[in-house]
Amino acid sequence: MSRTPHHPTREQIELPMVLDCLSDPIRLAIVYQLAQQERVSSELRCSDFSALSGKSNLAYHFAKLRECGLMQTRIAGTNRFMRLRREDMEARFPGLLDAVLSSAAKDADRLPLVSGCDLIDVDRK
Repeated sequence: MSRTPHHPTREQIELPMVLDCLSDPIRLAIVYQLAQQERVSSELRCSDFSALSGKSNLAYHFAKLRECGLMQTRIAGTNRFMRLRREDMEARFPGLLDAVLSSAAKDADRLPLVSGCDLIDVDRK
């Protein structure tokens, strides 16, 4: 059995699934945090999101984000590293991710978003 999680191809990414996935506040917060970290590091670990929810709940949200094509997961030893599939999203739905992230930043007080000062130190790997 392969440890590599299934990721849809770029052509398999569907707009209704992406929008449905982004409608959940926790998943939106995960995508927002991944986007904020892109400037420093393209990947974050599962544990970097522990402030948002418990492990089992986060595992569910990570799977949903991966299955809809928003996020890619890479396994290295016992760690799972996640990153946005920004290039694929931009190719399929130009401007969508930036529009969603911009809107999320404006509504940050109502969403479980992590502020810039709360982002995880990416030097720990």
